[in-house]
Amino acid sequence: MPYVTESSTAAGLVTGLAPRSRGFGARGWPVHRLTAVGPWLLAVALFVGYATCSIVRHRHLGTAGYDLGIFEQAVRAYAAGRAPVSELKGPGFNLLGDHFHPILALLAPAYRLFPAPETLLVQQAALTALSVVPIARLGMRLLGPVRGLAAAVGYGLSGGILNAVTFDIHEICFAVPMLAFAAVALVERRWAVALAWTVPLVLVKEDLPLTVAAVGAYLVLMGRRRMGIGLMAFGLVAMLLIVGVLIPAANPTESYPYLGNAAADAQNPVLRLLLPDTKLVTLVMVLLPTGFLAMRSPILLLAVPTLFWRFWSTSPNHWGLQFHYSAVLMPIVFVAMVDALATVRPRRIIAERALRLVPYWAALLGLAGLPAGLIAPAQAPPPTGIPAGTSTQAVRTALARVPDGAEVAASNRLAPQLTRRCEVYLFPTFPATGFRPEWVAITELPDTSLVAAERDSSARAALPLLGYREVARRDGVVLYRRW
Repeated sequence: MPYVTESSTAAGLVTGLAPRSRGFGARGWPVHRLTAVGPWLLAVALFVGYATCSIVRHRHLGTAGYDLGIFEQAVRAYAAGRAPVSELKGPGFNLLGDHFHPILALLAPAYRLFPAPETLLVQQAALTALSVVPIARLGMRLLGPVRGLAAAVGYGLSGGILNAVTFDIHEICFAVPMLAFAAVALVERRWAVALAWTVPLVLVKEDLPLTVAAVGAYLVLMGRRRMGIGLMAFGLVAMLLIVGVLIPAANPTESYPYLGNAAADAQNPVLRLLLPDTKLVTLVMVLLPTGFLAMRSPILLLAVPTLFWRFWSTSPNHWGLQFHYSAVLMPIVFVAMVDALATVRPRRIIAERALRLVPYWAALLGLAGLPAGLIAPAQAPPPTGIPAGTSTQAVRTALARVPDGAEVAASNRLAPQLTRRCEVYLFPTFPATGFRPEWVAITELPDTSLVAAERDSSARAALPLLGYREVARRDGVVLYRRW
């Protein structure tokens, strides 16, 4: 029986052929068995890490009404067979009028069985971990078992992925595995499979139809003109329909609320895309784990729409590496890296050896970022508004005084502790003259995670004028009740 060695793997790269898939790995495992089991073992390990960090972070009050509370309210409504209303966005606010993500309804069955925010976090962890499977399979087939698995480790621990799983929950947890399976299918020239994974992206978020169109453009480049042009047309029409009709129909203002972020101005368009330098830093950091080899693959075309709308946006939140916005880029750039490694033919032995090290470089960067990316968020101290040293269990005990089913205006950091069992509105937006929930639950100190301290403080001072009196103050939580 033949054996797979590092030299045979390198030769596969030089000739553009995949390493042979039979033989034994370094520890005596048949390579075909390692290739079959390895991706799933890695996915399970990542799932445990993602889920544990997310749950511990929530238990330590690291989550917020924006966004875990909002999405729990929407999924809770879906589970009850209602429209996805989120009171944190406003009384009766249909969340489909904010962003278009009907795919969130798929989270409802599990939530109905286990109605808790942790259920959503676990499902996000599972979906994100699933995305490593196709990337690991592709890498192990094209690069060999060891380097392919190293590339998958680098992907699973990349900053874009870790930032997403440690920041509440978002609809893009569906897009990440879809893009991973679609991109791998494109590399393997399985066009129908790629199409099947690409089309549902229009149900995840309103910007992703542009990515669907980019997949169509890739198909055209690969000679699949009819399929590619059809997919491009589908993506563009879906985008116009969603932004121009469906979201405005569900929005109280009958408009798309984020259109202003894309408005043209007097600035030079090129400078708007490239400046400030935060944008260039983001671009470099997204490509850095791949040794910039992703730029050698046409698969990177799929990342262009997301990078374009983020850098064109007037919101600084979209430009940087924080939050969840880079998650959809990571499966694309890592599949592009694997594709490039399998096709680039180095002319010198030094370049060949350097290419062999790229997957290990990706894994090393991921492991180096693990303490800050996954462990630190789970060990973070109580958030702003909660006095240092306060027990998180004591905070939940204090909130238990609010009865199930009650209307309550809550601070951003307290909201997701209540959304499972109460109708929660955002403080300090509410209470207001037009609407006064029966209860108000706020942090002892101003919660500045979403609003300025001055606004929080002025809203607190106005509570007696709106007919509220303090009924409890303990463990970092202050409760008010309407007279």
